[in-house]
Amino acid sequence: MQAVINYAILALLIITMIAPFLWMVSTSLKSQEYILTATPQFIPRPLTFESYAALAQRMAVGRIFFNSVFVAIAGSIGQILIAAMAAYAFSRIQWRGRDAVFLLYLATMMIPAVVLVLPQFALIRRLGWVNTYQALIVPGLVSAFGTFLLRQSFLALPVDYEEAAFVEGANYFTVFRRIILPLSRPALATLAIFSFMGLWNSYLWPLFVARKETVMTLPVALAALQSGPRALTEWNVVMAGAVITVLPILVVYLFAQRWFVQGVVTSGIKG
Repeated sequence: MQAVINYAILALLIITMIAPFLWMVSTSLKSQEYILTATPQFIPRPLTFESYAALAQRMAVGRIFFNSVFVAIAGSIGQILIAAMAAYAFSRIQWRGRDAVFLLYLATMMIPAVVLVLPQFALIRRLGWVNTYQALIVPGLVSAFGTFLLRQSFLALPVDYEEAAFVEGANYFTVFRRIILPLSRPALATLAIFSFMGLWNSYLWPLFVARKETVMTLPVALAALQSGPRALTEWNVVMAGAVITVLPILVVYLFAQRWFVQGVVTSGIKG
């Protein structure tokens, strides 16, 4: 009996989580006149792809999608490299003041991101980077959370491999590249998912520095859709944009799901 109750609760939770996504897809496949009806229709009748066609007419979907993909991938790679090198220095290399510097590094996580928007924008404007990829990527390359996550993973690795490598004449960079990184793939995959999701869904910062369509990302473009003709939001077009925005996140998560779970377990962020 208890097992039946547990499965029923799990099924209810699954339905609760999946239903909004299914409704989003359903709305994107409806005509405008069938959206705000007195009796909601979960299954579109008639089913139409006109909202996707309207979306393609209103904005350069291909270019904006490429912008989001490029910024998310390039930013994630840069963030992983910098966080991995910093985590290696904080976990495996002994130097004076290391723990104190690490605490200061973690203290930056207490500063709300919104507080940094104006000073960062002033700096970006002085550099002439407004409406460029640099403005979207460079400010997010340093991640205190990513450094903490990878440091916890590196500390869990045995030191025997490193000691053997040092005896054979390897330097710190060789150990980092050939031993630490291959053994930390689950944690790296976890950080890759977090980084990709954060950059892909970022709205406030791109809203400040990337207003041109040549560098605009999907969240900013999706927000612009919510002011349709005659100030009427065409929710089928908005949902079509939301579907295009959500699909890459699902693909990335499903692709790295196994490593993501292992990384959460081994990096000390569970519970």
